[in-house]
Amino acid sequence: MSELAKLREKVSDGLGLAPVAVQPGDRIDATRQHAGAEHEIGSGPISLYVAISLSVGAFSAALIALAVPYAVTVALASFFGVMLVGVLFYALFGKTVPLKVALADDLDVRLRQTQNRSLIAEMQESMGDIVVIRNLDRRIVEANRIFREMTGCSAPEGLSCEEIGIAFRPGDKVHAYDVEIATPFGQRIFSWHDVVTRDLASSRLLISSIARDVTEERLALAEREDARLRAEKADAEKARLLATVSHEIRLPLSGMLGMNHLLSQTKINEEQRNYLDGMKQSGQSLVRRLIESIVEMLAHRAHEKGIEITSFVSPDVPDYLDFDPARLRQVLFNLLGNAVKFTREGGVVIRACMVEGELQMTVEDTGPGMSEREQARIFGEFEQAGPMSQRSAGTGLGLAISARIVREFGGSLTVSSHRGRGSIFTLSFRPGGAPAAMPDPGRRHCLQHTNVLLIAPKGVAAAVTMEAIEAFGGKCVLVHQPEDLQRFQDGAADFGADLTDIIVDRRVSLLFRDALKDWPQQNIRRTLLVSPEERPSTMHVSFDAWLIRPLREKSLIDVLCGRLRGIERRDALNDNHPDVGFSSRLKEGASGVDILVAEDDAVNARIIRAVLEKSGYIVRAVDDFQALRQSLAPGAARLPHLIISDLNMPGGEGLEVLPELLGTLEGERNIPVIVLSGDARADTAEILLKAGAAKVLAKPTDPRQLVEEIRRMLEAKRLSP
Repeated sequence: MSELAKLREKVSDGLGLAPVAVQPGDRIDATRQHAGAEHEIGSGPISLYVAISLSVGAFSAALIALAVPYAVTVALASFFGVMLVGVLFYALFGKTVPLKVALADDLDVRLRQTQNRSLIAEMQESMGDIVVIRNLDRRIVEANRIFREMTGCSAPEGLSCEEIGIAFRPGDKVHAYDVEIATPFGQRIFSWHDVVTRDLASSRLLISSIARDVTEERLALAEREDARLRAEKADAEKARLLATVSHEIRLPLSGMLGMNHLLSQTKINEEQRNYLDGMKQSGQSLVRRLIESIVEMLAHRAHEKGIEITSFVSPDVPDYLDFDPARLRQVLFNLLGNAVKFTREGGVVIRACMVEGELQMTVEDTGPGMSEREQARIFGEFEQAGPMSQRSAGTGLGLAISARIVREFGGSLTVSSHRGRGSIFTLSFRPGGAPAAMPDPGRRHCLQHTNVLLIAPKGVAAAVTMEAIEAFGGKCVLVHQPEDLQRFQDGAADFGADLTDIIVDRRVSLLFRDALKDWPQQNIRRTLLVSPEERPSTMHVSFDAWLIRPLREKSLIDVLCGRLRGIERRDALNDNHPDVGFSSRLKEGASGVDILVAEDDAVNARIIRAVLEKSGYIVRAVDDFQALRQSLAPGAARLPHLIISDLNMPGGEGLEVLPELLGTLEGERNIPVIVLSGDARADTAEILLKAGAAKVLAKPTDPRQLVEEIRRMLEAKRLSP
């Protein structure tokens, strides 16, 4: 029997195959052994049968000799002799034939098992698997050709794997490892599996092992893991970069808006106020309402074409919703830009409202419209509708990209159009944290005491202005021609008796000049509606205020409520006086309240101090984390009632220093902390809030919101009446 055949037999036994006691080359010897066993098995019963038979025969013969005649004795002796011979023959030959058949069958089974094990060993070698057998001392007993080739060791018997240079990596599974072998083909990795077996010849325990080359798999896995780590590192670096950029933008922006707020509370004329409003709107372009800003950006293009553009946001839409402003701006700018481009007369209007918890925005134009076939393909890439002269102005990708962005929002973008009657694009999605009801019910009734006569040409702008006034609780009569005004005056005797405002579009103001000059009620506020290009440097003597198309909701409400009057003669009625917007209740409750402000930027610190002191609070300021620690250290002479701290200051990393400080302020000290952060990421705010911060406000911070948060926290501490 060859050494390889013996090795295959032992490894196959280790894999759980049936043990083998007979080999093909030993068939004759095995037969002889079984024959010897056969004689050994039969010798015992034969001796017993002979002894019993002789004893019975002798005893019977003695009885017969004593009791019966001679002839009968001879007959009985013959009978017992025949019986004895039969018993002896059965004992010798009756069981021998079946035993030989059983032994032959068992031999065939063992031969087949041996052949199967030999086939398995050959398959393992053909697949390049290592097969090795070791004793319990980890010394190699036998190894196959693959093992010898891979290790370069032609005589591994008696050596351990470590001595040959095989490195085992601990694995998650018992008796399963990754091993590294320096082969003639380079460093290779094998998946190694051990199993304990018993040697049939010597009955000793052995370790049978099989290993398969998995170098390519492990390298691919390592490359994927390395790629994942690189991607995570890149994401972290990108997040840090964005946080840094956000901080660098928000810090000066916070100072600009804060100073603007303080300046707006001083005694200035209305022209200066308009300039400040422009600065504030430019500064807040990152955070203010998107729809009006996009409409204003496209207004100049629309007015050049002689068409109108306007917007209306329903009162049920909250001021703040959770969505991606940059992506929504991109979608709306594309929809409105297309509407302005394809509309040659009439106008474009965008409306927003809440429908079953979803924010729904519609962009409606009076353009050429589309056929059903054009509507079916309009959201495809490189697709355009409309005349060929206008198709060349774009790539046909805008709507396809917009539809994809809206789908990422979890929403939908659809179109409804009729040839020659314009198109309506509808965008719907569910913003995060959308309230179930309008957060400020008073917004619906802010114009309930207003009765407006609107004089304007026919178009979407006049219709939307009337819709807005009525949506906020006011009354409005829309007049396009002088004869319409005369008809209203003649038809209703009390027409104009309760009128509060007259808004006149400058495009038709000359037509109504005489009628307005002779208007019986002289105490009615008159407002001129102009386009940005027509904005006057001085106001007409016949008007008290002015508005700019496209109308902003806040400007319309402020004018109709008398809070904004434009450049006017009645400067004494101007609402520009110190402390505007801060209630007396705040001042009365702020007496004796000490607030510690930690801010390293001098401009922002000055703004916060001015805002708080105008509200009646006592303010102390520090400009780094070390000074903040000292102000709150045990035994400090005076502890503040509330702390306002910037996230980024000298003296430490804010996300490390502030959580530590917040931990010391819990319990009996119980000092609320408001954190001002230029890092607008949600996870940053979450870390600070979990550490114990009372509120995290993103820069630029609205001074009114800051004061309101302070009042709420102090009331919770029962420090304010």
